[in-house]
Amino acid sequence: MVFLVMGLLMLLLRWTFSRGRSLVARPPRTGHPTEYGMLVSVAAPRSYEEGERLRQQLLDQDIRATVTLTDQGLRLFVWPEDELRARTVLDRD
Repeated sequence: MVFLVMGLLMLLLRWTFSRGRSLVARPPRTGHPTEYGMLVSVAAPRSYEEGERLRQQLLDQDIRATVTLTDQGLRLFVWPEDELRARTVLDRD
């Protein structure tokens, strides 16, 4: 009986102090526009709707883009090799 209780206690403590994933998701952290790896900011939309409209314009030209909330507001990011084309497409409007 003592070994059973000790075994259960060991399992409980192992589960409690393990470095596994939390059951509660952390809120996403916003960063500076330069903290998004290789992605380059090409626009600063005023709203999500405007950002999605701009992103769709780029997608129509086969330019991969993403709208992200940074600590300086919304930004539209593209890959470096698409930056010049993206700026050209966005400047047309």
